[in-house]
This record gives sequence, C-alpha cells and structure tokens, in this order.
Amino acid sequence: MNPIITASELASESAGEYPPVLLDVRWQLSVAKAAGEPAFDGRAEYAAGHIPGAVFVDLDASLAGPAGAGGRHPLPDPDVFGAAMRAAGVSADRAVVVYDGGQGWAAARAWWLLRWTGHQSVRVLDGGLAAWTGPLSTEVAAPAPGSFTPAPGAVPALDADAAAALARSGLLLDARAAERYRGDVEPIDRVGGHIPGAVSAPTTSNVGPDGRFLPAGELADRFKSLGASDAPEVGVYCGSGVSGAHEVLALAVAGYEAALYPGSWSEWSSDASRPVATGPERG
Repeated sequence: MNPIITASELASESAGEYPPVLLDVRWQLSVAKAAGEPAFDGRAEYAAGHIPGAVFVDLDASLAGPAGAGGRHPLPDPDVFGAAMRAAGVSADRAVVVYDGGQGWAAARAWWLLRWTGHQSVRVLDGGLAAWTGPLSTEVAAPAPGSFTPAPGAVPALDADAAAALARSGLLLDARAAERYRGDVEPIDRVGGHIPGAVSAPTTSNVGPDGRFLPAGELADRFKSLGASDAPEVGVYCGSGVSGAHEVLALAVAGYEAALYPGSWSEWSSDASRPVATGPERG
C-alpha cells in the first residue's frame, strides 16, 4: 500500500461506502516565540475548520509519553495510545488517513505509531490540510468508538545502543537540519552535533515547496546517493522522534523499510557519557 494519499483520492474514498477514519494531528514544535506571539493551538485550529469527519488527536498527550530521560517525545504508553485511537474511531479493519497542517511531521508520527502498534492500513494526506480543496467543517466529530488494540513491535524501532550500532553496521540517517547535525547551532537540546557514524539527511529535502513529497523515483535516487541501497539496514533519528518519522515515511514512499529511533537526539544528548560527533563528516 502506498503510505501517502492525495487530496483527490481522499475525497473520493471519503464519499465511498467505506470511508477511512480521519485523524487531524495539527501540531508545531514548541520553540521560543517572539514576544507577544501566541503559542500554536492545534485544537483551536481544528475548531476553526477541519476536513469533515476528522477527529482531533493531540500529539503531546496521545502520541508521546511525558518528556524525560527517554527524550522530549518518547513513545506513549500503549494503553494511552490505544484509548486515544479507539476514541477517535480507529479499528484494525478500517483504513485510517492522518493529516496535519502541511508540514507532515505530526501526521507521520501518528502514521508510524499506528504501524508500529500493528495497524495494517494507514496513510498520510500528502501536503496536509493545505492540499485539501474540499469543504471544511467546524462540527466536532463524535465517531462510534473503535476497537483497535495496540500490539507494539510490528515495525522496527531502535533504542540508543541499537542506533549507535546501526550507525556503524548499516546506515543511520539524521533527519535534522544540517547545521544541527554539524553542531553549529543547537536551539533545543543540551549539546549540538550528531551520533558518531550517522549521515546528514534533512527531512526538508524530501518535499517540494508545496510540502508534498517528491516523486518516489526522486526520493529513491536521494536515498540511494546516501547509501541506502548498499546498507543491510537503515535507521533514522531526528530531534525527538517526530520529524524522523517523516523521513521513515519518505523512505517507505521510495521503497525502503527503515527503523526509527524514537528517543532521537533529545535522548542521546541528555546522557553526557554518550559520544558526540561534530562537523560535516560522519565521525
């Protein structure tokens, strides 16, 4: 199954006999805001207008556990995640489509979690809500409860030790901005740099100016040039396991399976005993 869906395809499926469950996971990374600028509120954005029938899912509350030693967005408790999915109407035998505001990071996080917990039919709306040309609704959806029960481990995930090993034995891609990989700047975490052996592969290079994924062939060429074709295994990390999920999604579009390191740099860098490489080379 293609892991992404176009807006026109979604409109057609939504009008069909078996419409997919729609999840609205609009979210933005919490970073320093300009004085007086209001914080982003995904729930308020949802209330102002969403794809008809979509249910809002809060990333911080339902798609991640509390920040701590496991990073800024560690994996959620499966019971918490499962309850949120059932409340949104998710069942194992019904297709799910996830979207966000257009960046695709939050939608990819939900996509990856559903796949990791065993859902077989989940896709991301390519381009997010910005790509949707149909009507919007302000009615809060109230779907019948679903029956989805998470079974973690359906797709590969990495812990810190496994990520370190994969950086040497295979290909570990760093999905953050290149300047954070090099260690030139670090606006969020304790220290800048990257996991020794990792290769810089910013997520932003997987999409065009409209936020939609590049064609599968172009993505395949990109990842081949980074070494994916020759690597026995491919892994991805980012700052806290959100944009990295988007890179795993891009790899899936290109035909590669990749493991996500959910703790990512926020977990790795929190432990001063772990090595840190800087500069443009793998280290």
